[in-house]
Amino acid sequence: MQVTVVVPTFNEAPNVAELVRRVTAAAQGFEVDILFVDDSTDDTPRVIERVARAASVPVRVIHRDVPSGGLGGAVSAGLAAAASDVCVVMDGDLQHPPEDIATLVNRFRRGDADLVVASRYVAEGASSGLADRTRILVSRASTHVTKAMFPIRLRDVSDPMTGFFLVDRTRLDLDELRPRGFKILLEILARRQLRVAEIPFSFADRHAGDSKASFRQGIHFLAQLTSLRFGKMSLFAVIGGLGAIANLGIVWVLSHLGVGDVVAMIIAAETTIIANFVLQERFVFQDMRADASGIVSRFAKSFAFNNTELIVRIPITALIISNWHISVVIATGITLVVAFILRFLFHSLVVYAPRRAGAQKASAARGLVEELDRQAISPGEL
Repeated sequence: MQVTVVVPTFNEAPNVAELVRRVTAAAQGFEVDILFVDDSTDDTPRVIERVARAASVPVRVIHRDVPSGGLGGAVSAGLAAAASDVCVVMDGDLQHPPEDIATLVNRFRRGDADLVVASRYVAEGASSGLADRTRILVSRASTHVTKAMFPIRLRDVSDPMTGFFLVDRTRLDLDELRPRGFKILLEILARRQLRVAEIPFSFADRHAGDSKASFRQGIHFLAQLTSLRFGKMSLFAVIGGLGAIANLGIVWVLSHLGVGDVVAMIIAAETTIIANFVLQERFVFQDMRADASGIVSRFAKSFAFNNTELIVRIPITALIISNWHISVVIATGITLVVAFILRFLFHSLVVYAPRRAGAQKASAARGLVEELDRQAISPGEL
């Protein structure tokens, strides 16, 4: 059996030689090659090339000058470029013991699994390599929340947050993966129904270097989890809700500073419209920006639509109140729901529409419906 070990790295130069040595020693009864996908800003790629010349197994490095998708993006690139269909994914800091690669391979050889997960939370598994008790608690809590949100897909997975696993690449659609941050296994499990098996492993201490865990990565994880569970529409709604709260806060502050009501409302509305656009760019439609029009054009379309919607919605709300004889709260709620759907439609299908020269006119309505469905629903279970 030929196995490609995919190792995403970011400034892991001190760990490269030891990792290659231990992976090579672990390859008993199967052939192995090692593929580093490197986003480093130090001399890690040069160290990999030097180690490769002396290694007894094939060692390659793909250095990404413009990284995208974080660690998950690096793993996706590695899976696409792997020399074999059986791929082991592991970190480059040696907290994933290379000696367990043989156990992953042997479990896969039984033929009843497409994906073998190295778990910290089954049998003799352990997470002692986490830096402190806080990180252990955060890891446990994140795992429980994730499993609760995907009770069917993750039914047989005790550790969906691990970065150490073996996968049969032929069972994946790499084009459907939308990696963001560092939880690529969760992305794979949520988007594809796979036969899963587990082996225990002990999460070790780092061999060298510093941990890459950060508050920013935590935010990326929450965004990834929300997007996978509920789809783009939910993220769009969350940002809209935060914008509404910010709008009220700005009006309150400005009114207490003596600013007139109308001026305060205009400032608050324009501020939140701009802030919402920035957040939508970053967290909702980030995977569509490359194929869409330029950022100036996207902002102009979004800004114009939101202001037009605001101007139109107020008199429509007043008309509903007078004709239907309902309270202002209910009328406002109705128009806000309709406005939310229209805003999502406009941004998905117009603001971030891909640039297609000479696009076909046929089946345009069907194409719009399919695109809206793709953007709005979760790729996992519903």
